[in-house]
Amino acid sequence: MAMEFILGVVYIIGFFSLYRLIWSLIRGTWVIFFRPAKDLKKYGSWAIVTGCTDGLGKAIAFELASKGLNILLVGRNPEKLKATSTEIRQRYHHLIETKDVVIDFLKHSGTEIAKLIEEGIQGLDVGILINVVGENYPTARYFHEVDEELMQSLIKVNIDSVTWMTRAVLPIMIRKKKGAIVNIGSGSSAVIPSSPLFTLYASTKCYIDQLSRSLYVEYKKCGIDVQVQVPAYCVTRMTLRMAAIKKSSLFIPMPEDFARASVRMIGYEARCSPYWAHALQWGAAKCIPDTLLDAFRLAEGIRRRSLGNSTAYHIN
Repeated sequence: MAMEFILGVVYIIGFFSLYRLIWSLIRGTWVIFFRPAKDLKKYGSWAIVTGCTDGLGKAIAFELASKGLNILLVGRNPEKLKATSTEIRQRYHHLIETKDVVIDFLKHSGTEIAKLIEEGIQGLDVGILINVVGENYPTARYFHEVDEELMQSLIKVNIDSVTWMTRAVLPIMIRKKKGAIVNIGSGSSAVIPSSPLFTLYASTKCYIDQLSRSLYVEYKKCGIDVQVQVPAYCVTRMTLRMAAIKKSSLFIPMPEDFARASVRMIGYEARCSPYWAHALQWGAAKCIPDTLLDAFRLAEGIRRRSLGNSTAYHIN
């Protein structure tokens, strides 16, 4: 009888585990491939994008413009901002308005960031904020090897930028009772249990993850949709430099491919991995014991460290 009872419990657990897996696959397929995107213009006619002159930020800015949204571009380089603005207007036959706000997230204080944004958006119907700007290690290194300059850069660019940009636009969205804020997180903080030799970078992304999910709960009743998006590797200059990724593949999309998936997800879950192959990787990682993932990540970090590089790379 005891053995039959144990077998019965095992069968029940197995059934519900299988049911959960099948349901997750069905729901994931619906969400990523078939669920209709929201009408982003309902939030407002303008979208703000940081880190918009290169990589994911630039691709997302163009994707938002393709949906008929005007784009306020935020970056540190006036020439690159002007070039991106011109490119957007030309591609969409001047039907899209653009505006540039020059902010160096490494040099400006939080209150300066907020003031520049508040001045820049004055009179604009701002409905969406996409925080993309970010910085990573130039290559893998142990925590004690992270110099003070890089440490300060990671904290200011990855944490302060998102915090103060969000703080600047929230009052407008609260008054309108609608808005969407999307923060670009990282698989290093949400998908895997640890990120050795990239510890500080992953920790700053953990901050973004918790900030976003808490704000989702805090402001949902105000009509504001806050979301953190969790990408894995994409073909950007950051990954080219840091991970030696040279071309796209099934699991490493071009920025434009990720951007299309990213924009489709705006306004839904508090946390998501927009690109289907990244979501598949996330699901697979859940099935692997943490000790194995930790060992793999440590070995990979040590391998990258051996390549050696002493120059930080700043996306903006």
